[in-house]
Amino acid sequence: MNKTALALSLTTALVAPSVGTATELEVTHWWTSGGEAAAVAELANAFNENTAHEWVDGAIAGSGSTARPIIISRIIGGDPMGATQLNHGRQAEELIQAGLMTDLTELAEEQGWRDLVNPSSLLDACTYEGRIYCVPVNIHSWQWLWLSHDAYETAGLDVPSDWNEFVASAPALEEAGILPLAMGQQSWQQIGAFDVLAVALAGTDVWRDVLVNRNADVAAGPEFAAVFEGVATARELAANSNVQDWNLATNMVITGTAGGQIMGDWAQGEFQIAGQVAGEDYTCLPGLGVNRVLDTGGDAFYFPLIDDEETREAQLALASTLISPDVQVAFNLLKGSLPVRGDVDLSAANACMQQGLEILAEGGVLPSSDMNLTQDTTSQIEDLMAEFWSSDMSAEDAQARYVEIIASAD
Repeated sequence: MNKTALALSLTTALVAPSVGTATELEVTHWWTSGGEAAAVAELANAFNENTAHEWVDGAIAGSGSTARPIIISRIIGGDPMGATQLNHGRQAEELIQAGLMTDLTELAEEQGWRDLVNPSSLLDACTYEGRIYCVPVNIHSWQWLWLSHDAYETAGLDVPSDWNEFVASAPALEEAGILPLAMGQQSWQQIGAFDVLAVALAGTDVWRDVLVNRNADVAAGPEFAAVFEGVATARELAANSNVQDWNLATNMVITGTAGGQIMGDWAQGEFQIAGQVAGEDYTCLPGLGVNRVLDTGGDAFYFPLIDDEETREAQLALASTLISPDVQVAFNLLKGSLPVRGDVDLSAANACMQQGLEILAEGGVLPSSDMNLTQDTTSQIEDLMAEFWSSDMSAEDAQARYVEIIASAD
């Protein structure tokens, strides 16, 4: 079967289940929290029910920073999975350069991904030297502050409308025995919070100059000095947050034992699993209520190159399934993320997702840091944040080290 005919057959496969011998396709990912597990089950069920193949779940417990080295090691070591979650951006760049990833360009062109994916930067982030190597499945943004209505009711306060009001509310929360800011003790959460504060406190133009243009002089300037002072404040507010995993920190907001959490929109899945209603039980503030903006990162699936035609057919069938309209809606409603397709009906989305859709429609988007920095540079910043959050390092010293990283970033 030629590739064009194969692409057409995959489109048909999404309408009615195919017949034939099922090919088992191992799919690795790090979606293991309650909300994430419910969402990924939608992907697996759609693949199993609408194609002639079988999803073999390869969940890796922990965060992406735990899973990615395992995934990459397996691919490089000659033990590739059939498909794997990564963040679209530069994480798979070296694997693509080494010829270890499947080229999806013909399928993407046949199914018109360029016309469907919104914003187009998501597909650009899957593209290397003009060829497409991944299928984006969602738009995730870090740019959110989640606030507990129970916590603020207990403290006798109105729910804050922005970061500054949140900081001002901290003493009253502490007096009521409530932790102001829930924060998991993992470096990926700390670098995420740092990036959110950078956008909110320095502004989008300065953020772009530092993270996109890698302008070390701007990183050394007063705008980023304010960012590091803000991160130091966040460190104080989260000083007694003794959980590790992000979803445990989210649960503190859900149960009212913490006032708020800086976390990506995947936190919505945990609120939904707990039966909480946006606007009634919790408030979400995009851009910390300071800059109404989203960074458009997210998850994508890559397909390691395997010299087996049946496996390749299963890989392309999964790629087609992941971007199909019904799957995009079902998956993202549970995941708390926005769909990558601009032509689907999300009228069932909750109040927070609707805010995200409005911002997306307004064009208030930034590229994710994953799209701008190499994994090596990101790891250096993660290490810096891990040290900063676990010590009494001054904001000035942290900024000076950050400037050095930006100055040498590639």
